[in-house]
Amino acid sequence: MPWVETTSPHFAARHELVDDDDVAGVLELLEGTRKRLADAFAVIPGEVEVVVHGSDAALAAAQPYLPLLRRMVAPAARRYLVGWFGSGSIHVLAPRVLVAHASNVPGSREMNLLAPAALYAQLVVGTNNPKLPPPFGPARFSRYVRWAWLQAGAAQWFVGQTAYARPAIARRLREGARPDFPPGVRDAHLLGGTVFDLLAREEGEAACVHLACDLPRGGADEALRRAFHGRPLRHTEGTWRAHLARIARS
Repeated sequence: MPWVETTSPHFAARHELVDDDDVAGVLELLEGTRKRLADAFAVIPGEVEVVVHGSDAALAAAQPYLPLLRRMVAPAARRYLVGWFGSGSIHVLAPRVLVAHASNVPGSREMNLLAPAALYAQLVVGTNNPKLPPPFGPARFSRYVRWAWLQAGAAQWFVGQTAYARPAIARRLREGARPDFPPGVRDAHLLGGTVFDLLAREEGEAACVHLACDLPRGGADEALRRAFHGRPLRHTEGTWRAHLARIARS
């Protein structure tokens, strides 16, 4: 299948010809996401390359860290790991494949179709936070795993994926052990956005931007205490677990 290029003011997409019409919609989504994030973050990447893959195998071959990450996450989240990001680029499955990955529960299709925007948002967070990737390498991948709840969670919340995650969150709470706070890598790509959702409700969007862009030396505990105005971590954890339960019931 021949590859072609489609461009927009700030993105250049390479993709199979069969995905031509769908990619136009992806670029429209990305341009809207860029405009939204430019109002919140200090630095926005320049032109970004978007590589749209027609199969999981092609995506995994191009981005070998993604299969590693998929093995680390909870089953409820794996269907939403559909792309990767790097310095000035994002790689994502074609919309037709994203739809095929979704389950039949409400919100799953919408979450996957927002994946290009969420990957771009992760790139924006990394651009504004020098301690986070990109670029990727073994050390940076390990840091990403440790801070996935923050980088992926911020992206989920800023692009609206968290609003569609209720059924998947409810499934996760029914399966396996109680999730950690903040969520470990097993749950970060499903539950990370709920931390930012809670913070936005209590402190506003500016607090979410600050949490995403500034990693303190004290790690996640210090970051969360500072974000929630010094509230003891155990109290914030209790509030978060109650918030998760409300989301799952809604």
